[in-house]
Amino acid sequence: MGAYARLAALFAALTALFVVFGWAIGSLMYNDWVGGVLWFLVLAGAMNLFAYFASDKIVLWSYRAKIVTEAEAPELHRIVRQVSQMANLPMPRVALVPTDTPNAFATGRSPKRSVVAVTQGILRLLSEDELRGVLAHEISHVGNRDVLVMSVAATIAGAISFMARMFWWNSLFGGSRNREGNGLAALLAVVGMVLAPVAAAFLQLAISRGREYKADRTGAKTIGDPLSLASALEKLEAANRRRPLRFGSPASQGLFIVNPFSGGGLVRIFSSHPPIQERVARLRALARGVDQY
Repeated sequence: MGAYARLAALFAALTALFVVFGWAIGSLMYNDWVGGVLWFLVLAGAMNLFAYFASDKIVLWSYRAKIVTEAEAPELHRIVRQVSQMANLPMPRVALVPTDTPNAFATGRSPKRSVVAVTQGILRLLSEDELRGVLAHEISHVGNRDVLVMSVAATIAGAISFMARMFWWNSLFGGSRNREGNGLAALLAVVGMVLAPVAAAFLQLAISRGREYKADRTGAKTIGDPLSLASALEKLEAANRRRPLRFGSPASQGLFIVNPFSGGGLVRIFSSHPPIQERVARLRALARGVDQY
């Protein structure tokens, strides 16, 4: 499925979820399911447009990322430019995230409007070759047109959780005109609060893990150095477990090269990233000339 087909599917999923909430609020609480559906359809359309045009800005704002010039970060710009030329892609803008947690992500709705962001921590942790591997991975996402889908997915996941919370508070304090429907509305609100994060996680699982493998392969082949990327992934996984990110939203974890948030058990099962051990094993096999992708 192409990037734009996946994007259309995401928009359809968001619209469907908003309509369900609109029906629930309208019919169970106000005896007006038509009005509820229409209102939430308008809201879904507005959210779709907002996600398409502003998802990159939302992501950068969420992680306090600052666009840096070549004068401010000459070495980082040099490596990004080098990898971009090797990938035959336009030079993206470069951003710096003010945190010691080492990580990186890319965003933007097209290669010409892309941004590659790295944290302050990753610049201190990795060697130049390892950093080049990480940037090659992120620029591969740009070339594969993954970043728009991933940015929109993060926005949609946040929107799903927001709508569930809105329904919950509305059911408790919303001045319902349908007293008989209050109990059912409250029950549905509780179910929505529980299931919304799970639905968001499955949504990201469906679109993220395969593209991480693809970006690993494409990035490693672009620079001809799978082992540097493998080494970087091992360092980043260990460092992010020791020092997880303390701000931002777990809904956008799929944008990063490794999961920046803490968690174990089910959190790891629902992670948008494949297991690091498997990613590293495939990269090492690729260095031996064995393509396991």
